[in-house]
Amino acid sequence: MFSVKIYIRLKEGLLDPQGKTIGSSLKALGYKEVSEVKVGKLIEINLSTKDRNDASKKIEEMCRKLLANPVIEVFEYKIEEPK
Repeated sequence: MFSVKIYIRLKEGLLDPQGKTIGSSLKALGYKEVSEVKVGKLIEINLSTKDRNDASKKIEEMCRKLLANPVIEVFEYKIEEPK
């Protein structure tokens, strides 16, 4: 079994209204050193497979078919072996 963390974020150059709102709010709270905020998603999956290459292939498929919108989002993932 593998533990997988998938990070999904907007593509470069796309507006991030949620990030803008959070950034403005942080500045209003006195955190003037904040220059930019970007919001993304973290998805954690436990995958029952014995082969790391198979796990990677399945995660790629999941991201392309369902988890990330390829038009506006990019993804990356980390596969960790069980401890």
